[in-house]
Amino acid sequence: MKPNLLFYFLLQILVALLRAKAEHGGAASSIIFTTLGRLDYAFDIFSLPITEHPPTMFDEIQITDGESVNFNGQFPSPLSTSSLLSLLPNQTLVQTIFGVDPPPLQVVYVTERDGVWNLYYDVVIADNPTSENARRRSAIEVFDRVQIPLLGKKLVSDKISMKDKPNLVGNHVVYVSTHENTGEPRTSWAAVYSTELKSGVTRRLTPYGVADFSPAVSPSGTRTAVASYGAKGWNGEVEELSTDIYIFLTRDGTQRVKVVEHGGWPSWVDESTLYFHRRGEDKWWSIYRAILPSNGKISVDSVVIERVTPPGLHAFTPATSPGNKNFIAVATRRATSSFRHIELFDLKKNEFKELTRLVSPQSHHLNPFISPDSTRVGYHKCRGDGNGRKKPKLFLENVRSPVSDISLFRVDGSFPSVSPKNDVIAFVEFPGVYVVNLDGSNRKQVFNGNAFSTAWDPVRNGVIYTGAGPEFAPVSAEVDIISINIENPDHVIVKKLTTNGLNNAFPSPSPDGKLIVFRSGQTGYKNLYIMDAEEGEKSGLQRLTEGPWSDTMCSWSPDGEWIAFASDRHNPGGGSFELYLIHPNGTGLRKLIESGSGGRTNHPEFSPDGKSIVFTTDYAGISAEPISNTHHYQPYGEIFTIKLDGSDLRRLTHNSYEDGTPFWVHKFLRPVNVEWPIDRPRCQFEDLHWLKDMPGPSYGFGLLNKAECGTKF
Repeated sequence: MKPNLLFYFLLQILVALLRAKAEHGGAASSIIFTTLGRLDYAFDIFSLPITEHPPTMFDEIQITDGESVNFNGQFPSPLSTSSLLSLLPNQTLVQTIFGVDPPPLQVVYVTERDGVWNLYYDVVIADNPTSENARRRSAIEVFDRVQIPLLGKKLVSDKISMKDKPNLVGNHVVYVSTHENTGEPRTSWAAVYSTELKSGVTRRLTPYGVADFSPAVSPSGTRTAVASYGAKGWNGEVEELSTDIYIFLTRDGTQRVKVVEHGGWPSWVDESTLYFHRRGEDKWWSIYRAILPSNGKISVDSVVIERVTPPGLHAFTPATSPGNKNFIAVATRRATSSFRHIELFDLKKNEFKELTRLVSPQSHHLNPFISPDSTRVGYHKCRGDGNGRKKPKLFLENVRSPVSDISLFRVDGSFPSVSPKNDVIAFVEFPGVYVVNLDGSNRKQVFNGNAFSTAWDPVRNGVIYTGAGPEFAPVSAEVDIISINIENPDHVIVKKLTTNGLNNAFPSPSPDGKLIVFRSGQTGYKNLYIMDAEEGEKSGLQRLTEGPWSDTMCSWSPDGEWIAFASDRHNPGGGSFELYLIHPNGTGLRKLIESGSGGRTNHPEFSPDGKSIVFTTDYAGISAEPISNTHHYQPYGEIFTIKLDGSDLRRLTHNSYEDGTPFWVHKFLRPVNVEWPIDRPRCQFEDLHWLKDMPGPSYGFGLLNKAECGTKF
């Protein structure tokens, strides 16, 4: 780079940093947070052939490239392929890769790379999968790959959001995005958009005031079906969303009409037939068919609904192939397995045909899709360490931040906090408290009991506070505040600061290190107390709040003036939490933010300058059907910041996962990933806990037999 250009480049960086500092009134800093299970995913898209013979591990091929997280794919139709090919760099390349035998695999899918969501198109040329050498491998051997992001840099960088469920329609891609603020608390930002591939021109297809999920475009491209809240809004469900299915014209979102009450994840087989899932009155997740009238008005009353899959197992996220009325693909959860698998359901014989359990029985397989010619089924699963290139697990994953002077990171641990010297992170595993250097080195367990939340003493070097005992426990549970002194790593000192055992938790020290604020259930309700940081309750307690509610998750401001906390005092026991501020002397109590009806704002943490708070919340509602993901206790948590006067509410993260327990680091961490320097296990995430619950006979085992499948309900 020429010297004058280098000077100009550095000057631009300096100007940007100064502008950011002036805008936000403080030095650059970072926020770290936990996303439940996310750093274990390592998803890739795999495929199996659909044949008469049971598949083996040699039949499965890995399509995507093993970079980051790749999921929710679609095999493009011939109608869409010509538009996609126009995106390839040159026609010579097109002729080369499409002149091979066998034809290349093509897939459109969601990918998260460097903490950014995008939609990608991959053309993959591979060894002949029927060759003798290829059959000795379980993963595809690629000798050429063309990979193109479908959404331009402006749509990805300027409109940071979750992108999901791509559908190709000619020269357009239809998908879900969360980049537009609804302006209302606890309402989902998820909406369906259409982007023209060449120009990047984007049109919103979802009406404002409505949330749409899981779009599916009909074979002709004329109509799009979605799972939608309509005007009902989200009432806090985390198992099955109370969605209805609407259809509308793909070109502009008009002629929108509800066709199914109570249903999700629609999938078309022809212009008048679509499949969907829902949990029936017998409590089984099952697949249903909706038949639209060929003429006349389309409405809920004119659409015929038939149940397709029988009780006795959970079946969901159906996939179809245009014109194929012989079979569908579904994800299942059987009582005989702890894993989610992909199966085919024969619509003529009313029988299931297992696929993925025969290939990798100890892996979860999600969200199937079928090729247009019905010869292949695709899905995503964790690639593990045996497929593709082995990549180290991340300790810190950088997430693209919408705020220029704040870098964001997911951390591989719960309840993270950073030491006053900004060199060591403390975090929780269940059980145990651990410390690790910011580069991922020197990981050590410093407490082997169950604990939750961590906070460093700002004055005494190497002292960490936590609540030792069971998490998510009732007010009478035995939990006590302890200090863990790790100044001498060879002689860790653990000291109990409370002894009553009545759910004492969430300690936060004052900036001078003399006091600790914490929550306690010693009166039968969870209220806030203050005690000496070294002597604990022995030197007496100052009761800060009092009332028949739960005040919890407290944080002391850097200037010592405020304590922020979460509370349900506006509706005791109702499950809703909002953020409050109070002075340490008990004066000045005020609410900081409204959560919306029944909403939750939790885990407040002050910025280094004490002028803002970071917290986790369901303010932005839910972003995807929970059943399409793996387990998250709260699949709606996102990271937000707000100033102490209640202004400048900012959303920092966009996804369909559970983001929580943020910590505001008092320095700027370079926005790059940090890998574990040690080998860490992958793919340790769990499937949805509530899918383990198999309804008993009282819920109708045998309600449908083979002959009864397909009858009208």
